[in-house]
Amino acid sequence: MTKRERSVVRTSGPAAMRGGIHPETGTGTRTGAGTGAGTESAAAIGTGTGPGTGTGTGTAAGAGAPAGRAGAVPAAARRTAAWPERLRRFGYAAPPRTSTPARLVPPFPEPPVRLWRAAGLPPAAARRAAAATGWLGPLLVAALAGVIRLWRLGEPRTLMFDETYYAKDAWSQLRLGYEGVWPDRRIADPQVLAHPHDVPLSDTGAFVAHPPMGKWVIAAGEWVFGLDPVGWRIASAVLGTLSVLMLCRIGRRLLRSTFLGCLAGLLLAVDGLHFVLSRSALLDPFVMFFALAAFGCLLLDRDAARSRLARLLTERQAGSGDPVRPDACTGEGTRLGGRPWRWAAGILLGLASATKWNGWYFLAVFAVLTLLWDAGARRVAGARRSWRAVLRRDLAPSLLSLVPVAVVTYLATWTGWFLSDKGYGRHWADGRGGAWAWIPAPLRSLWHYEHQVYLFNVGLSTPHPYQSNPWSWPVLGRPVPFLFESSPHGRDGCRAAEGCAREVVALGTPLLWWAACGALVYLLYRWAFGRDWRAGAILCAVAAGWLPWFLYQDRTVFSFYAVVFLPYLCLAVAMTAGAFLAGPSGSARPRPGPWPGPWRGVRRRMWRAVGVGALTLLIVWNFVYFYPLYAGVDLPYGSWRARIWLDTWA
Repeated sequence: MTKRERSVVRTSGPAAMRGGIHPETGTGTRTGAGTGAGTESAAAIGTGTGPGTGTGTGTAAGAGAPAGRAGAVPAAARRTAAWPERLRRFGYAAPPRTSTPARLVPPFPEPPVRLWRAAGLPPAAARRAAAATGWLGPLLVAALAGVIRLWRLGEPRTLMFDETYYAKDAWSQLRLGYEGVWPDRRIADPQVLAHPHDVPLSDTGAFVAHPPMGKWVIAAGEWVFGLDPVGWRIASAVLGTLSVLMLCRIGRRLLRSTFLGCLAGLLLAVDGLHFVLSRSALLDPFVMFFALAAFGCLLLDRDAARSRLARLLTERQAGSGDPVRPDACTGEGTRLGGRPWRWAAGILLGLASATKWNGWYFLAVFAVLTLLWDAGARRVAGARRSWRAVLRRDLAPSLLSLVPVAVVTYLATWTGWFLSDKGYGRHWADGRGGAWAWIPAPLRSLWHYEHQVYLFNVGLSTPHPYQSNPWSWPVLGRPVPFLFESSPHGRDGCRAAEGCAREVVALGTPLLWWAACGALVYLLYRWAFGRDWRAGAILCAVAAGWLPWFLYQDRTVFSFYAVVFLPYLCLAVAMTAGAFLAGPSGSARPRPGPWPGPWRGVRRRMWRAVGVGALTLLIVWNFVYFYPLYAGVDLPYGSWRARIWLDTWA
């Protein structure tokens, strides 16, 4: 038997029959060794009986018609039909077909119960325990994140970096309703940190560069704990911990895996940049929290809208007895309801924008993203012109539930300023006429104030030793030290002969960020060539938090701004890890090896699991290694220097 004959025989067995056969109807692409004249690679498309059981419409390879016979298949069609046959020789099998409702809303996989059964639980209790892992796992990861963030939260006892602005402005808003004027930081900071502290706050309105929402959040902690390091940092720690919990649940819903969701949350919990900003009174972690919460709400809205389409398709075809199929009338004509999760996302995006203006970019990107999701849902449901249906049915409701809601929420955060008499620029428009006199004077005053803030922000170009270009953020090119102190031997408890160093640096866990760079490249491939909507969602969120900073190349910017898209980097790593664990899609034939056939797949999965576990442990170790630089722990100078892996980190 020649080599070509053996290849035909191999592809005519039962293994070759698996690809392309519908599990219920038995129709699809059927490959087998037929009889008759013609070349071995010829293909005849029609109705025939394959070598397996049942009949169906498909392709019979090896049973081609002689040239010139009536009904002969063109060469282009033969080449097209031969491709699945060629791929099967390399172990490919087409993925099983799923129903339209399952394509709209993929079900969550059943949680495994083997571990709980091995622990001695009866079957019913094991199933309940397995189902509880959807919340138990995220809660455990969030508990870990909370413990390490709340431990020694009041240390170092100082106003680090921009805490000198936001902690004091938050206290001013708590007392006055707006930002008042403070003396120079060299005078005010020691007075604030003294026991008992003296608060040299003036009720004269101060010009500030950011909206008030983030400072209201900091003020909530100061209202409970006072003007103290714990008071101005507790809100960041609590919301940082909640962001880990949210990311676990968001990853679970996005990737349909509790394990991958908890992996994403664990990576966020042990990231150094997130850890440092969760223990600092800065605004960027609040932007990250509100934007992430909005992303989760939009995911819930996506599933709810697709569930509605799936339910309508099922109800309208319930009496036919056939599998549920796409329907153009349902896909194009269905209104998707009030969609409360989208309204919640609009409120959260308004809060993000009222913390720092880069929240508006998340609003713009997420609004477009939801329309893309709606178009995809209607196309799967059967819409022939999905974009026309989206423009007719979804565009106006989507924009109304996001943009106006966000704007109203933004204005609501200025309530303290509106109710004041001495807020900066509060009465600028009083008595002024002009073409816009019909707009209430407080709104015109706020518009003038915000225009001044815009000019200040875009013109901020004062050189700073720790500024960086956005290109360098993913590779941690220039981190920002929030605090650095050095002590010689014998001073401040330093016992090292070489002296000691103490630093709090806003530096991401290096192995996590560098792994995320590779994960983003993989997600670009998945989105471009596989049209994987999950990869597209993660990439769009990263783009919303990162790319706008490239518009301001002359502005003074810092690498810790990247915390706003950090959760999506963790999702990217988790999704890549999930793809690595699953192996190549469509792999049907095990490769030759010394292990028996049933164990080959187990061995491959085992080694993939070892690889993912090793990467996770390395990232955790990397966080532990850099922990002294994140928490401001005194180190001998040599130990501190050993952690400065790049010259730009010093």
